[in-house]
Amino acid sequence: MLHGSPTFAEQTASPPSNLLTSAVAWKQTAAEFEALYYQGFNVARSQLDRALQAHKKGDRPLAIISDVDDTVLSSNSYWGYMVNADKEFFDDNAWDKWVAENGPVATPGAVDFLNYAKSKGVEVFYVTSRDQGEKTFEYALANLRKNNLPFADEKHLTVYRDSSNKEPRQTEIAQAFNVVVMLGDNLNDFKRKYYVADVQQRKHLMAEDQQQFGRKFILFPNPTDGHWLKAVFGDSEPPATPENRAKFKAAAVSNAWQAK
Repeated sequence: MLHGSPTFAEQTASPPSNLLTSAVAWKQTAAEFEALYYQGFNVARSQLDRALQAHKKGDRPLAIISDVDDTVLSSNSYWGYMVNADKEFFDDNAWDKWVAENGPVATPGAVDFLNYAKSKGVEVFYVTSRDQGEKTFEYALANLRKNNLPFADEKHLTVYRDSSNKEPRQTEIAQAFNVVVMLGDNLNDFKRKYYVADVQQRKHLMAEDQQQFGRKFILFPNPTDGHWLKAVFGDSEPPATPENRAKFKAAAVSNAWQAK
């Protein structure tokens, strides 16, 4: 064997798999993934219809509060890039470039539902956390407008650049409107209390509000990013280190069946 040539074991060993592959493949191909969006917007429409029926003259006007990314705008093409480039967890530079290039597309059912709300005189307010520098708001507005989402204007869009705490704007909207439903892919889109770095504590806090899901809170699927990662790693955008790979595996087997 020539000096420096790889051994048979080295030649046949598979490289570590990208931790995102299964999640991204599901998001890209599963009819179930899209069905969950239709289901969420159908539930939201039912709740809206009930509120419209109960609404009386003199009541506060009705409104909807929605997150943006992975709620009404899909990030699937970004995550496809991440897997194709063998990147894991998150890449701020790639994300910022993708946002600036108007990469997001509307999620299944989003445009139809939000236009239905508009047709009934119900306002939609978008509240999101992003930071692409001085043009952050401009990019976010362009993403909404490119996809023909209603109420894509300065009055109805709030972008937090230096915080993921959306409660100040949500509270402000709720003072002027009766908020029928809140849309999000992350528990933190509904209440700030969920922003904790502990898996079990997060589950406990969620269980306190179990009656709100499918009623006030409409939750969409997102297995690729979000504050659930903070609960696992202590960081919402963890680096792809061997230590974090081990933490991810430990999370996956934390309630594993023990074969006898």
